[in-house]
Amino acid sequence: MEPLTLYVDGFWSSPYALAAFVALTEKGLTFTTREVNLHEHAQAEPAFQARSVTGRVPVLEHGEFRLSESSAIVEYLEEAFAPPAYVSLFPAGAKHRARARQIMAWIRSDLMALREERPTSTVFYEPTRTPLSEAGVAAARKLIAAASAFLPEGQTSLFETFTIADVDLAMMLKRLIANGHEVPPKLIAFATTQWRRPSVRAFAEHARPAYVPY
Repeated sequence: MEPLTLYVDGFWSSPYALAAFVALTEKGLTFTTREVNLHEHAQAEPAFQARSVTGRVPVLEHGEFRLSESSAIVEYLEEAFAPPAYVSLFPAGAKHRARARQIMAWIRSDLMALREERPTSTVFYEPTRTPLSEAGVAAARKLIAAASAFLPEGQTSLFETFTIADVDLAMMLKRLIANGHEVPPKLIAFATTQWRRPSVRAFAEHARPAYVPY
């Protein structure tokens, strides 16, 4: 097998690096990681630019093939290491797979105020008690309403089995939970269950340097 390398941010706090890391781990693939210190503008160095094109993390290297954007990386891994030989990252059935992709796309494209005011550094490092702005409160309410609608009653996963969409939604909810915001019990149970998953724990518990705001 051609070697696999995943480029992640130096603080191991990118939600997109998390998704790619979990995808590789759930597939049971052997891979190495390399850190890119975004706060030192390492993403602008020519060597990394040549790999990522867009200058963003994560980046996956599979032999000579290079790919950025976490959603594309997840889709590539699902096709290159396809079920049943490898664990599936998506639920069974066209409608459920479409729903999983909807959730993932929505999380990456919406709730900007919440992402800005409750960055993942407040999950993996120190929480903040700075009040949310009106836009932040609106985004938090939207997240809770949508997550409550997406998650079936009595379940701690979005579908019958684990999917990569579970990680994305749990990570977004952790922005609220880790910072002491009120979140419905069923969503706390969901996020807690996902956070206990070995592939997620491997990322969440990875050794991190002292955080430097950037």
